Amino acid sequence: MNNKILSFFNSYNLRRVDESNGIDWILFFATLPLLGAGLVTMNSFTGDGAFFNKQLIWIGLSLLIFFVFSFIDFRFLRKTWISVSLFIFSCVSLTTLYAVGKVTKGAISWFHFGAISFQPSDAIKLVVIIILAKYFSRRHIEIANIKHILVSGFYAFVIFSLVLVQPDFGSAIIIFFIWFGMVLISGISKKHLMGMVMIGILLFTIAWNFGFQDYQKNRIKNFINPMADIHGTGYNAYQSAIAVGSGQLFGKGVGYGTQSRLKFLPEYQTDFIFAAFAEEWGFFGVVILISLFGIVIWRIIVNTMRGATNFEMLFGSGIAVLIIVHFIINIGMNIQLLPVTGTTLPFLSYGGTHLLTEFAGLGILMGMRRYRRVAHKDVAQNEFVGP
Repeated sequence: MNNKILSFFNSYNLRRVDESNGIDWILFFATLPLLGAGLVTMNSFTGDGAFFNKQLIWIGLSLLIFFVFSFIDFRFLRKTWISVSLFIFSCVSLTTLYAVGKVTKGAISWFHFGAISFQPSDAIKLVVIIILAKYFSRRHIEIANIKHILVSGFYAFVIFSLVLVQPDFGSAIIIFFIWFGMVLISGISKKHLMGMVMIGILLFTIAWNFGFQDYQKNRIKNFINPMADIHGTGYNAYQSAIAVGSGQLFGKGVGYGTQSRLKFLPEYQTDFIFAAFAEEWGFFGVVILISLFGIVIWRIIVNTMRGATNFEMLFGSGIAVLIIVHFIINIGMNIQLLPVTGTTLPFLSYGGTHLLTEFAGLGILMGMRRYRRVAHKDVAQNEFVGP
């Protein structure tokens, strides 16, 4: 971690926290309205309740994982063989997709087990956070050495490449930003940062010429010129922007969102659920939604700052980056500020794997909270973020 962050953390003592303080209830209760907003929105434009009922099951399983994980001592994750095993398992899982995975919407991204489907790239985002937290926690003092940036980048790049060739550009870009965010948090010189930017441009050029599918290129072209093909590749983003704008101040009301209800807005239960929500709840509803996300991120950061070691602090930082990047990219593509990448909105979008991953990450953070570091009494009294 960089010196400024470490100097702040050094103002804390490390002691065992009482078991009853393991769960951050502010964080937990802030996620419930978000889950409810997703359920209400997807139920308002489907009369049969198919999405609603299935999502209830996924929410129940996700909350169960959250509470189970909150009682586990995750200090075993600091062991090198754990991170190495997770890296190998991730590579094997992603490679196995090409043998047994099923093509869905042009990508081999899902394992299908009867009626249950599982997207490994979601869970692997959590694995990337663990691997990078382990790597940087042992080398934070030497992070200025370009070697550690390259080695950590190699781990992330292998997984990034296996996800990209599925092709799943949305998940691949999330993995890149997790690595980039954790590198910035760990501390990096401006010279190395500029080098990373140049490497990123080079990799994007290579991916554009040899990796991206035509539909992915068209999405980016449409982002540059949104009105070029609103009846083709730009249709989704165009209809999403209409839905968001039509909500105005107070929205049209639950069940009265015409863009989603009349099926003008595609993927309204997943990629564009923010647009469907904004149409029905309006500007004030969006402000409340963003505020709830702000509370979730705030509490993640609070718990991260109390991490027992650099590993816990880096892991919490990675979880914050994961949710922030998902949030920014999803809303950005819903309002035509970013290309459409198939990125879900945390806690709201329909689907089980992203929910399980999010609550697993939060559950691990709560488990780490049980042996967090606690502020001196005089520091705690003057600290804005609270206990």
